[in-house]
Amino acid sequence: MAAGPPALRYLLDEDVHPEAAVVACGLGLDVTSVHEVGRRGLTDFEQLGLAAQDGRIFITRNRDDFIRLTVESFRAGGPHHGVLILPYTLRNTHPSRIARALVRWHGAHVRTGHPGAYVVDFV
Repeated sequence: MAAGPPALRYLLDEDVHPEAAVVACGLGLDVTSVHEVGRRGLTDFEQLGLAAQDGRIFITRNRDDFIRLTVESFRAGGPHHGVLILPYTLRNTHPSRIARALVRWHGAHVRTGHPGAYVVDFV
């Protein structure tokens, strides 16, 4: 029997309320936060690389910087496992809304598997 696509795993940036990870995990996703894993205060470049090493898609609100970092990573052949951008309309004061938006994105992509390295998408 052939194996299905690899599981999608996620890491939330510092700028995303860490409670969104707790809610998303309760909804069945593999989500953690830089707050949970003790990676607060690292540079964006470091966060992106560590997420890739962990096989996690990085989730952030920091659109411009992470699009730039994705291009730089691609050019340098650096580690990258994908980036999801959260719009500011999904406010940090409502982590459950962020989690549910991630569940919807996940549901749309779980059948096809990981969208790919150097991919930037919007939740």
